[in-house]
Amino acid sequence: MKLRGIHHITAIAGDPQTNLDFYIGVLGLRFVKRTVNFDDPSTYHLYFGDRTGRPGSAMTFFTWPGARRGRRGAGQVVAASFAIPPASVKYWETRLKEEHVFAETISGRFGDGVIRFLDPDGLMLELIESRQPDDFDFTFPSSVPAEFALRGFHAPTLEIMRTGQSEQLLMQPGFELVGSEKSRRRFSLNRNSASAHIDLVTSDGGDLSISAAGTVHHIAFCCHDQEEQLRWREKLVAMGLHVTPVIDRQYFHSIYFREPGGILFEIATERPGFTVDEEVENLGQSLKLPPQYEAHRREIETTLPPISLKSSAAATP
Repeated sequence: MKLRGIHHITAIAGDPQTNLDFYIGVLGLRFVKRTVNFDDPSTYHLYFGDRTGRPGSAMTFFTWPGARRGRRGAGQVVAASFAIPPASVKYWETRLKEEHVFAETISGRFGDGVIRFLDPDGLMLELIESRQPDDFDFTFPSSVPAEFALRGFHAPTLEIMRTGQSEQLLMQPGFELVGSEKSRRRFSLNRNSASAHIDLVTSDGGDLSISAAGTVHHIAFCCHDQEEQLRWREKLVAMGLHVTPVIDRQYFHSIYFREPGGILFEIATERPGFTVDEEVENLGQSLKLPPQYEAHRREIETTLPPISLKSSAAATP
């Protein structure tokens, strides 16, 4: 068994409209699903990605209006990172400046250009030039030209106080060490896939993380199907980890556990995907609820704050 790469990254945001406007209007992603937090249906769970939100491209958010800001630190994914094509940093420097987003350019991380900035909630984002970007579908309207578009994830940064046990765990699903720079060590499930990379950094003795707005809630890795997922669960439990039962998330099935450094990991199945309850052309256009909440739709729709796609031309499917 070997995991296939990152499935999705889920973070916490405040105002859902601000979140929507930034990830569609500034970063040029497609809004692929509006649903609710399955554990708290009074709040949105919003999904962004490529045309169909396929695994490796899906950035998702729990939105809690008025939530306090969290704190980046040990035991957390401290930067959600996306691949961009080679020679794209200049385009993104200009675009972010025009959108009044302060950005910092980092020269040569493992030989690739990096541009770093914060989203409206303070979530650290990075765009990393990749010579091996994954093949995603950009055939949807976007204000970002396809030649500069975000091409899924690329080496998000996981900060851990002591990385030894975490590195040993990563070896089990097939990660291998492919590079090292100072306190940063890059691991990969597939050297030819940007979304199969993660970076581990050792905490410099700073504060532990606090989970709230502007922080990553969890990172999910992709397995093929439920049969393989159950085998992973058995293996992880045998290693002494506390793993949840399989949970039906409507668009994939999931198991969750904390790795030794404290970061919440998920293993999610590839299918059924976001088209299980909407046609591709209509993704993100209406509120979709899991069956257990459908009887409470009116109450849920009254509770959720209204959101609109009209603020960005890129929102038109």
